[in-house]
Amino acid sequence: MLGAAGRMGGLIIQNIVKNGNLQLVSAFDLTKIGADAGEVAQAGNLGVPISDINDLGTILNDTKTDVLIDFTIADATAANAPIAASCGVNLVIGTTGLNPEQQEIVKGSITENNISAVIAPNYAVGVNVFFRIIREAAKYLADNDIEIIEVHHNQKQDAPSGTALKAAEVIAEELNKTEFVYGRHGKAPRGDEIGIHAVRGGDIAGDHTVLFAGDGERIEIKHQAHTRQAFAAGAVKAAEWISSKEPGIYSIEDILGFD
Repeated sequence: MLGAAGRMGGLIIQNIVKNGNLQLVSAFDLTKIGADAGEVAQAGNLGVPISDINDLGTILNDTKTDVLIDFTIADATAANAPIAASCGVNLVIGTTGLNPEQQEIVKGSITENNISAVIAPNYAVGVNVFFRIIREAAKYLADNDIEIIEVHHNQKQDAPSGTALKAAEVIAEELNKTEFVYGRHGKAPRGDEIGIHAVRGGDIAGDHTVLFAGDGERIEIKHQAHTRQAFAAGAVKAAEWISSKEPGIYSIEDILGFD
């Protein structure tokens, strides 16, 4: 587990402990090095110390880690994914905000080292059903104005969210739209774009709304995450699933068995 001392890392560790098919064998962070990862996560003593991220390759090899879960930040993922891949460790990556160069580094390391990985902006099952619903709606509402509004807690690093960008990509692919507008300011006449808006405040786990606005009516399709548990449970499910798959890069849709 990368980011083991963080809120998301701790919640994922709690879910690993509850899963009878998985065992935490290594944990990494920049803080609380040497502390028991289970105790930090309030999951009980697991006998697994939090290791310095600079020792990533050595610890992964020594512990014979099968799958590394990474919900950190873009710069960290771009640096650490190639190290894990070179150790033959499969990956579950939920980090968002990677730029095209960082995405290429991560995906290239997966391919070059012949490992398996799940990469997704959101591991909640409901969000991935949400993606399918908005794709279907877009088929029939192509002439509507389309806006995406996402709301997250005030500590979120990237904007717009990876989930909002994925929603925009799903719709753009279905309707062959090519223009995204991120927020609006000043004179901003609407064209044929998909609007994407980010709101930050409080401790909101994650809300995403897609608005299809037509003449005299509108449809809003929304997913709300009440807590981070939805993401943690999905990540653990992905880790269990990827361990037996052939090398390659997979999505949540693959795990859920979507056509």
